[in-house]
Amino acid sequence: MVKRTPTLYDGAMTTAAEKASVLIKALPYLQRFRGKTFLIKMGGSAMDDPGLVREVMRDIVFLEVAGIKPVIVHGGGKAISAAMEKSGLEAKFVGGLRITTPEAIKIVDRTLHGEINQGLVDAINEFGGRATSIHGTSVFQATQLSGKDESGEEVDIGRVGRVNHCLTEDVLYALSVGLVPVVSPLGRHIESGETHNINADLAAAALACALKPAKLVYLSDVPGLLSNPSDQSSLIESITGDEARDLMEDGTITGGMIPKITSALEALESGVEKVHFIDGRTPHTLLLEIFTKSGIGTEIRKTNRPA
Repeated sequence: MVKRTPTLYDGAMTTAAEKASVLIKALPYLQRFRGKTFLIKMGGSAMDDPGLVREVMRDIVFLEVAGIKPVIVHGGGKAISAAMEKSGLEAKFVGGLRITTPEAIKIVDRTLHGEINQGLVDAINEFGGRATSIHGTSVFQATQLSGKDESGEEVDIGRVGRVNHCLTEDVLYALSVGLVPVVSPLGRHIESGETHNINADLAAAALACALKPAKLVYLSDVPGLLSNPSDQSSLIESITGDEARDLMEDGTITGGMIPKITSALEALESGVEKVHFIDGRTPHTLLLEIFTKSGIGTEIRKTNRPA
């Protein structure tokens, strides 16, 4: 029997077969999520790397082409601090909330909506997607939020709001005509009509409570929930809402993760099917979490029975 010499064509066929295998493995997820809405909150230091942001926007286009309806709510804290410093304003915080004076809110608005929001829209459109910019004040209706100092006393932190309710008309219309809504975390005070700064995590959760998407995804600079906060390898892949509450009560989940988890649990109770926490610094993390069995971050689900 004559042994055939391998050719470059053989290698190409192997690569093609591997690619086809990946697509076939993703098929059940594509079928399950086609026509579903995913709400994706972008934040953390991952947003500081333009290359990573563009990769995520390309993955968003993939979701759109696959028949999934992405909605994006974004943050931008570091960019705001940099813009304030450039304008001669000092960034001050109380209990993790930015003190937002009338002068500061102008910078917050310009940075979040005029720069970051428009940049995300442009990137999606550049990759062949169809996105639209939605100012948060047309969605998030807010009341005044007070901060608390180290002694627990309430402190006036200016134009910082808490979402009272969401107006979803603009977002739903965008989805109905095949556009990706990109929403800035800014709210309109329900009495004064003034623009207020909204915590992006809480804004995303509030919109999720109103839209009831199949998935609420928090994309930031942490790998997910850890059973040992000092050990990055102790990632919890899947957990129920009740188990997450237990981790907050026993001190495993602390600090800035508490409001994230609390808002995630509220979203689950309102009808969101699953909440995911994933690391935006990992290439294609969004696709890996959604289209693979094991995922890459942490999912929080309602019951002990995985969907």
